[in-house]
Amino acid sequence: MTYSGDDIKRLIPQRYPFMMVDTFEECGSNSAATTLVVRKDNYFMLPDDTMAETGIIEHIAQSCSALAGFKALSEQSSAAPVGIIGEVKHFVCHRRPRLGECLSTTVTFNMTFGNVTLATGQSLVGDEPIAEVNLKIFIQ
Repeated sequence: MTYSGDDIKRLIPQRYPFMMVDTFEECGSNSAATTLVVRKDNYFMLPDDTMAETGIIEHIAQSCSALAGFKALSEQSSAAPVGIIGEVKHFVCHRRPRLGECLSTTVTFNMTFGNVTLATGQSLVGDEPIAEVNLKIFIQ
């Protein structure tokens, strides 16, 4: 199933100006693909019209949030859960995305222990790798 526009708000608790997912598509039971077009009004834009590395991490984390929200809605939960980044490991940024580019991101939940989820994420622009990261997320 694909979510976009206002439907994304069903999956993630973030709202403008911190909403960092434009589309969501489930890829499997523990993975998903998302997109984000880099816009001028993005909170993480730098003066050189690129997105800060922290914005890439936030986009990947919100992509994980969207997957958690999708799973919760699939289990008939009334609201998407709130997640908190507990740890960022092995973050590699090959380059910052530029204004107008579309980030295509894949996230995977590798393990879940109680309310802690270990996830990986990778963002591309076209076929070009932009960043990858491992996250530890606490889900409330």
